[in-house]
Amino acid sequence: MKKAVKRLAVPVLAGMLALTGCGKEEATGGKGDGKEGKTVTVGVTQIIEHPSLDAAFSGFKKALEDNGFKEGKNVKYDVQNAQGDQSNNQTIANNFVAEGVDLIFANSTPSAQSALNATKDIPIVFTSVTDPVGAGLVPSMDQAGENITGTTDSHPDAIRKTIQFIDEQMDAKTVGLIYNAGEQNSVAQIKKVKEAAKNTDLKFVEASVSTTAEVKQAAESLAGKADVFYIVTDNTVVSAIESVVSVANEHKMPVLAGELDSLKRGCFAAYGFDYYDIGYQAGKMAAAILKGEKKPSELKPEYPDKLKLVINKTAAEKQGVKLKPEWDKMAEYIE
Repeated sequence: MKKAVKRLAVPVLAGMLALTGCGKEEATGGKGDGKEGKTVTVGVTQIIEHPSLDAAFSGFKKALEDNGFKEGKNVKYDVQNAQGDQSNNQTIANNFVAEGVDLIFANSTPSAQSALNATKDIPIVFTSVTDPVGAGLVPSMDQAGENITGTTDSHPDAIRKTIQFIDEQMDAKTVGLIYNAGEQNSVAQIKKVKEAAKNTDLKFVEASVSTTAEVKQAAESLAGKADVFYIVTDNTVVSAIESVVSVANEHKMPVLAGELDSLKRGCFAAYGFDYYDIGYQAGKMAAAILKGEKKPSELKPEYPDKLKLVINKTAAEKQGVKLKPEWDKMAEYIE
């Protein structure tokens, strides 16, 4: 049975003006310019709920607001969540096209792929996409697609630095990887992880999952085989990261994550950036498109601006990690 598409509650305030006859011309021409008297509709599609994606959407909305698009005044958001179901993703995208939204904000790789599959006319701005080129969204990181551009959640140095930290700073020989092999972004990251480890003695053991319900069993299957877990920015696994953390705490196995939000949920360390920031970057692109200042094809995809190492002291203690004095200069700490 297919899961029902979950529409997140986004109230349409009284007095919001509806776009009339919002056809292809308005969708691609960016007639909504942020000025009073015109309302634009942004279709928001998100693969699943977890803090990183939610933060990216918050950043996106703030960027639009800072550029004159105020919710309840001249912009409305039709926000829908696929609940991890790819068929729902496509249904959401098709509905946005049928409704003639002015722009689609695609928050994750599967969401962006479905949106691009549904339309080559309506502007699409993505974020939280790990490998825009490999996912078939853009020709290169120096060139946007005809109607699509956005920001990636893959900093060029994040995976390399994480592998280097595990290799040089931790007493680990084997790294446990859990990911959804059906997510293109995850497969691309796992490939990069292994490439980054070529000049090290690190070995890998893997477990693949297709749903969040399988994550804990996957983690348990690697306990005793791996010394540490490295969880890349896989939507399925990150949504159930607490399951990995519970197994890691029981077996004293450090969990390194691919993004900072998972530290608040019990992971030990991560090289990352704030998803709010890449959402904000994407929001600035969307504002320029909606104002008619730029076409998507004129805005090349962007990497995250910042990268930092953050360590969770409480998680370190629970996962058997003794903090080293030299980390004080390398990392920021949270409790």
